[in-house]
Amino acid sequence: MMPAHESYDVIVIGAGAGGMTAAAVAAAEGLRVLVIEKTAFVGGTTAWSDGLVWIPANAKMTEAGLSDSITDAVQYLSSTVPEPANAGLRAAFLARGPEMVAYLEANTEVRLQAVKACPDYYPERLGATSGGRVLESVSFEGTRLGAHFARLRPPLPEFTLFGGMMVSRLDIPHLRRIGKSLRSTLRAARLVCEYALQRLRSPRGTTLHLGNALAARLYASLLARRVEILFSADVEDLSMQGDRVVGVVIRHGSRDRSIAARRGVVVATGGFSHDAALRKRFFPAAAGFVSATNMSGTGDGLRLATASGAALNTGVTSPAYWVPASVFRRADGSRGVFPHTVTDRAKPGVIAVNAAGMRFVNEALSYHEFVLAMLRDGNGEPDRPFYLVCDRSFLWKYGLGRIKPSTRNVRRHVASGELIEAPDIAQLATKIGFKPSALTATIASYNSDAKEGRDPEFGRGSTIYQRHLGDISHKPNPCVAPILHAPFFAMRIYPADLGTAIGVKVDAQARVLREDGTPIAGLYACGNDMGSIMNGNCPGPGIALGPALTFGYVAGRHLAEGATVSTTSARDASA
Repeated sequence: MMPAHESYDVIVIGAGAGGMTAAAVAAAEGLRVLVIEKTAFVGGTTAWSDGLVWIPANAKMTEAGLSDSITDAVQYLSSTVPEPANAGLRAAFLARGPEMVAYLEANTEVRLQAVKACPDYYPERLGATSGGRVLESVSFEGTRLGAHFARLRPPLPEFTLFGGMMVSRLDIPHLRRIGKSLRSTLRAARLVCEYALQRLRSPRGTTLHLGNALAARLYASLLARRVEILFSADVEDLSMQGDRVVGVVIRHGSRDRSIAARRGVVVATGGFSHDAALRKRFFPAAAGFVSATNMSGTGDGLRLATASGAALNTGVTSPAYWVPASVFRRADGSRGVFPHTVTDRAKPGVIAVNAAGMRFVNEALSYHEFVLAMLRDGNGEPDRPFYLVCDRSFLWKYGLGRIKPSTRNVRRHVASGELIEAPDIAQLATKIGFKPSALTATIASYNSDAKEGRDPEFGRGSTIYQRHLGDISHKPNPCVAPILHAPFFAMRIYPADLGTAIGVKVDAQARVLREDGTPIAGLYACGNDMGSIMNGNCPGPGIALGPALTFGYVAGRHLAEGATVSTTSARDASA
């Protein structure tokens, strides 16, 4: 189905969180908007993610009884993002982020709530908070989308239960206490019964949480404003009139068509995580080719923008936001990538080891810092092996990677090579190609202190952030326990990315900039197509979605305020 009109006020390329925010805001301001999505679904990587949105000094914090200020946020960012580059964009983000939250709640279907216990990644730094800067979507009932629910990208199956049941952050502790607490057991039983009823009318659970709920709420906002969405279409080029972007040339099926944009075009295609050439150009060789992002992020927006004269911000401390990930094959033969963000690394009774069979990092650091340690340890060597190592008690209690807690039979994971099992540490080392003496010595050294909850080598569990990721019920250190009970297990992990930090340069209005710093009229960027305002640093959870929503909002508002290109000239230029 081709677009209904020859021209629109705004064309947004990409239906992820940033693009849908820009579209929703522009539509709420009364503009006619077209969204062009290359896949059959809305949501992008956001629909797979935890959906956290980092917005300092937001009003939701005050409602939750938490305090923060822009002054504190500036102080925190001054140490976690020390480079002067993009200081103006960070100031714009801090100023307009709370404004974005208020606007979306007043004019769209988006509803956010503060995550009260979710510390910044460097809680020892001045200006850090223990929670509240991070927002998450209020849960959403997918049936409200009607037939359009089928267009919402499903969550990763590894993050659901029973083949499609999503659970909220608050449900997880109750699920772990099934059989130990009457209240938790009853709550879990209610969730399962509700899910069973939902499956009678839907191919998956319809109570949505996390990033899937955020994507659904943004999608519902577009539907409510009658925003037109063109699926499975590629943008071949941007139409120019002089030095101004005035539309796009799309390919839908076997047909090409030019469509005019009277106000402007927003590129929000998700970065370039899955473009081999751009990864090779910008990523360190040791990073490899594993990504936890959606496969549609192939650099389309960057190519379109640079062909129109856009500059890239390559001066970053890191070209991506990193996460350790394990790789596996699903039953249908598809390749799966599991990001080890919060579920296992920091829990008591697991360690990470390098190719020498030695620990190389505090396992409870942020996922970004964890991978930076992997890259440093590898000395630039590609395909250097790293493993998480644990015992049967840990695997049963906490799971490992996609293997969920209380999994009785792990034979298929062992048979596939995803999980390595051995009756003792020496044999485990042999199976993964390590010197038995090295791994045995590492475990023995770790255990000698772990029995008392100490980690003198790396200080694991020493900050509120690390303890937050651990098991608060485990004493004396929620992040440290010995590895004692056979059989023993290892799982290989790889440096992977959660999104790219290199993107096009923009100004405080989200307008794309040329090399000389002047804006390209009619061209905007947000999400991972926009260069990281944090210069590739990762100060806290939601550090990608916070700016994505904020600058999507900024773009939408600026487009609504901007001058209109005449319909005739724009159509002529895109013909």
